[in-house]
Amino acid sequence: MSYSAIKAKAEKQWDWLENLPQPLIQLGMGTCGRASGADDIMRSVQQTLKELKLLARTMEVGCIGMCYLEPLMAVRKPGRPFIVYGNLTPDKTQKILKRYLMEDDPCAKWSVCSIGKDRIDGIPTFEEHPMLGAQVRIALRNCGLIDPGNIDHYIARRGYSGLQRALDMSPAEVIEEVKASGLRGRGGAGFPTGLKWEFARNSLKDTSTIVCNADEGDPGAFMDRALLEGDPHAVLEGMLIGAYAIGAAQGFIYVRAEYPLAIERLIKALADMHACGLLGDAVLNSKFRFDIQIKEGAGAFVCGEETALMASIMGRRGMPHARPPFPAQSGLWGKPTNINNVETFSNVSAILQNGASWYAGFGTEKSKGTKTFSLAGKVQRTGLIEVPMGMELREIIYSIGGGGPKGKQIKGVQTGGPSGGCIPAERFDLTVDYESLASVGSIMGSGGMVVMDQDTCMVDMARYFLTFTQAESCGKCLPCRLGTHQMLDILEDICAGNGTPADIDLLADLSETVQKGSLCGLGQTAPNPVQTTLRYFKDEYEDHVLRHKCNAGACKPLFHYEINEELCNGCGVCLRRCSTGAISGKKKEPHRIDSTKCTKCGICYQSCKQQAVAIL
Repeated sequence: MSYSAIKAKAEKQWDWLENLPQPLIQLGMGTCGRASGADDIMRSVQQTLKELKLLARTMEVGCIGMCYLEPLMAVRKPGRPFIVYGNLTPDKTQKILKRYLMEDDPCAKWSVCSIGKDRIDGIPTFEEHPMLGAQVRIALRNCGLIDPGNIDHYIARRGYSGLQRALDMSPAEVIEEVKASGLRGRGGAGFPTGLKWEFARNSLKDTSTIVCNADEGDPGAFMDRALLEGDPHAVLEGMLIGAYAIGAAQGFIYVRAEYPLAIERLIKALADMHACGLLGDAVLNSKFRFDIQIKEGAGAFVCGEETALMASIMGRRGMPHARPPFPAQSGLWGKPTNINNVETFSNVSAILQNGASWYAGFGTEKSKGTKTFSLAGKVQRTGLIEVPMGMELREIIYSIGGGGPKGKQIKGVQTGGPSGGCIPAERFDLTVDYESLASVGSIMGSGGMVVMDQDTCMVDMARYFLTFTQAESCGKCLPCRLGTHQMLDILEDICAGNGTPADIDLLADLSETVQKGSLCGLGQTAPNPVQTTLRYFKDEYEDHVLRHKCNAGACKPLFHYEINEELCNGCGVCLRRCSTGAISGKKKEPHRIDSTKCTKCGICYQSCKQQAVAIL
């Protein structure tokens, strides 16, 4: 089937959907939505429509990014914009549908925003929403807006037009287009994508292989998962374009088995592509032949490193090996192999659809385009965001994220996952790009961004991330295997109140040794959380070691709770919630905490509205 025929069919279906004579109800059915109760909301919608005897169409979409408002629903009446509603319950869903569809009351108090050209009184537009308005959605352009299981929806929104354009160009011209865009790999290192493709093309023997790295293992990261669940064809089109450019006939998507919904969406997408002639011996009736196979990973974090990933695909133990040879020279089964991550391929499809100069118009001189982040931790508006390179951390955390919850002071942010660094609040004027983050000891990584407030102990945070990387080390090289273990032992001693001043110096020396001596990126970057917390939060290490105090109340041996009698009004909330009976006091009189009974669970500290409970 030709692309024009595929496009005409898709546009016809999209036009029909856009001009439905009855309401259209979209439900966010990504993993985050389902975990928050989206399945119950779907059942409530279906039951309500049946009870009201209303004819309406329901549609599953991916995550639009506002995870803090899940489960989400968007309702569109004929001729009107979508209204998005969040934090739904089955009862609230029923009321919204009844009032809006039957009584024409849009229920503005429960709305999040509207999506469409027209305005609705009392409801901000998509562009006016504080979390959405500052974003530039390129990789996420379709997430939350289309049915990810319907290939026609993607094609109707210019999907696979980039592939068609690429097939009208030579492979060398495609590579030059990607190079001109300035796209750098979004998997962590930020190597220029076009240059990487050129290396693979120049090493071409008889054929080569292209791989999509979807082995997203960082704690707090969910960019790849949301993208594969919400718009798999954007990634697959990018893979096709890359395969054509480097001369690959076979592709692999290496995705962790813990992402069952993403795998389900990929399987459906690949079947639809075969049916449309987008995969196989003659892609879009051209001489280009290409097919894609899904490889499920077992969850080893080290398999995010490209040489370990290739070993896993070939059925070997996932362990890194020294380079050279690089994958572009000799990768899977000795063939030239190119590996890019999910977000990189999604950007590739957009670049070929819209042109290199369009993409290069976003970002900074050395870091072009946009970057997705999973905004998590101690911030009000958590979720998936996409911002232009060069935006300040302050704008991301306070304008998009809404700052700290309950007015608490933000202390810092960790970028780049467990391999990244902790950046203090006083450096939030830093712009988000590869060079700026590297200048303060952090990395872009795949896009994890964990915000920390006054209740976060930075020593404990370094211990947490090092616990992860130490456990995920493959153990092949000595500096990583033993060095991270010894670093973790020191951090655990410090958090337990057994640290010494010499431990701080030893920790710094070990970090440098592990960083310089490790074989792969896991060991080379594992010390980053330790090094940056030592650099920017050394006073907290000294508090733990010299004063035996954890002011954040995270390291249990180093603090206790007390109630300030001047602030306590005797409301009794803490007394009722304490499970050990450690709190005593009469109503409307100051209460007290018995330290011998207190387990330091923190429920009194968290529940006191008068902030009378202090960490000492």
